[in-house]
Amino acid sequence: MRRQTTRREMLRRCLGGIGAAMVSLSASGRAKRGPNFVLILADDLGYGDIAGFGTKPLPYGTPRLEHMAAEGARLTDFNTPMPFCAPARASLLTGRYPFHHTVVGNPTPDAGINDVGLPAAEVTIAEALKAAGYATSCIGKWHLGHTPPFLPRTQGFDEYFGILYSNDMRPVQLVENETVVEYPVVQATLTRRYTDRALRFIERNRDRPFFLYLPHAMPHKPLAASEDFYTPETPDDLYADVIRELDFSVGCILDKIKELGLDENTMVIFTSDNGPWYGGSTGGLRGMKARSWEGGYRVPLIARWPGRIPPGIVNNQMAGIIDIMPTILAAAGVEPPKERPLDGKDIMPLLMSADAPSPHEAMFGMTGANVATVRSGKWKLHVRPPAAEPKRPPEKWTDPRGPDGVTILAPYEQYTPAAYPGVVGGDSPKPLMLFDLEADPAEQHDVAAQYPDVAARLKAIYDRQMKDLPEISWPKGTGGLRRVKGGALKYD
Repeated sequence: MRRQTTRREMLRRCLGGIGAAMVSLSASGRAKRGPNFVLILADDLGYGDIAGFGTKPLPYGTPRLEHMAAEGARLTDFNTPMPFCAPARASLLTGRYPFHHTVVGNPTPDAGINDVGLPAAEVTIAEALKAAGYATSCIGKWHLGHTPPFLPRTQGFDEYFGILYSNDMRPVQLVENETVVEYPVVQATLTRRYTDRALRFIERNRDRPFFLYLPHAMPHKPLAASEDFYTPETPDDLYADVIRELDFSVGCILDKIKELGLDENTMVIFTSDNGPWYGGSTGGLRGMKARSWEGGYRVPLIARWPGRIPPGIVNNQMAGIIDIMPTILAAAGVEPPKERPLDGKDIMPLLMSADAPSPHEAMFGMTGANVATVRSGKWKLHVRPPAAEPKRPPEKWTDPRGPDGVTILAPYEQYTPAAYPGVVGGDSPKPLMLFDLEADPAEQHDVAAQYPDVAARLKAIYDRQMKDLPEISWPKGTGGLRRVKGGALKYD
């Protein structure tokens, strides 16, 4: 009974007194202002972690995300260019592959990887929209550099509130603009506080176009949920607690937009940076985060824009995180940066029609500074051998970045390798494996011998791309290498 009352109180806080602050925009005023954009990014959310994606049923519900998809579009073949945090986020905000924006590893304070980040010369969605008169805010995980040259307000954001890197990288500090405001961080309240901040930003900027980037901490480890969602009486379902709160947060954002009369002028996008860690679900795909199997690359994408995106669209064509920036800029009527050519394409046609084709002949997947895979239609070529999955989880496993009750405050009942999120098995890894993802989405059967012409075509696409790659430098220890002329690789 106490839990139901608390959730009603939380709902009232999210809605902020519906009816009390209704805004009426005249037809002419709405036509003159640009559309709003809300980009919600989950961290390490697997393809199968929300309803409507993958082949495995959820042990919990995601009703607000399901409703968002029913009112808008769902892309079932949406991909990240690298299956871990910083490179994917850089691609999200720049519309460029990691081999172009050069972020090929994670800034990591507790490993001494400090003086790296998204180069100032790159143009982000926030910079492009701010120049067009948009209010911009980043609330949540940044992870594109935590030293002064790389902070969010150097990349087009008017304001920032969140943790500058992953929530398991010490010191876990909550930062407002450039000031540390909390240490240690009570991680159980992060989703709620990020949501409250987002709602206030939307209210403050309801009379001007805005871009809200909301990269949540969850469900990256350590998992934590607020008192309203945490169920200590069932400690084995912490992941479900976290996802249910994320789902509720999305609902709060959508309710606020509707309450303020901004529904038909606001595009909301929900996706993840890469595949899941232990405890999550790939939805029947092989592998997990940091692996070049589909479980690392494929993520869910839901987009909603009443009056612009028809309800109930399900498009199965190939698209990716690199496409979000060009799609937003095209919808805003803002020219893309000429000095930094985009790799992504405007995928609004895919969001408006189930029959629209992919705008890409091919898409690339990377691990570190290396291009590891080539996708073209239903085909996927592993140019480099993918990592093998563990045959059995270790009996004893301790996460060195787990909660300690002092510097990292989160529930102790975190997941271990025993909760492997993806499919295990299939043909053993080797170079130049080819998979038909329509017939074999779990990448069990290498068909390179049956389709040598397809493998040769994808390898030729890879070879052409390799000729145009710039030199990349990244510190040793995060998977980054330095590429020298001719494609050779070596550590700094």
